[in-house]
Amino acid sequence: MNKTQFHLYLFTQIPISWLAGVRLKNLDDETCVTTVKFGWLNQNPFKSMFWAVQGMAAEFSTGFLCSEKIRKSGKKISMLVVKNEAEFTKKAVGRITFSCNQGKELDAVIQKAIETGTGQTLTMYSEGKDEKGDLVSKFAFTWSFKVK
Repeated sequence: MNKTQFHLYLFTQIPISWLAGVRLKNLDDETCVTTVKFGWLNQNPFKSMFWAVQGMAAEFSTGFLCSEKIRKSGKKISMLVVKNEAEFTKKAVGRITFSCNQGKELDAVIQKAIETGTGQTLTMYSEGKDEKGDLVSKFAFTWSFKVK
């Protein structure tokens, strides 16, 4: 999936994320990077980015990596978040970049789901950093995968 397809998908299927400013920066075999810029539409009363907007961008950095791996496998595999945890370490202002770098781990889990026919889970991590490179938030999403 390229950036244009990603943004069209967000606009048509998850318009709230488009309006909130979630954008794809990079998607390759190992990494998915998304960004979101603090603004009037995604702020909380404390003049920082609403936690749920950070969560969307973080989830997409893990979920679109999963979706792309499943698409490339050629198999019909369902995926679902079964657990989520978050930690907030700094006020989120400016452009926040979320990165997930677990492509190789994900390959092994999807392959195991295909080979065994049993559901598999993987906890995937996404770190949000501000423009200075300071950690703003950390998210953990446990994804479940099952061959249909």
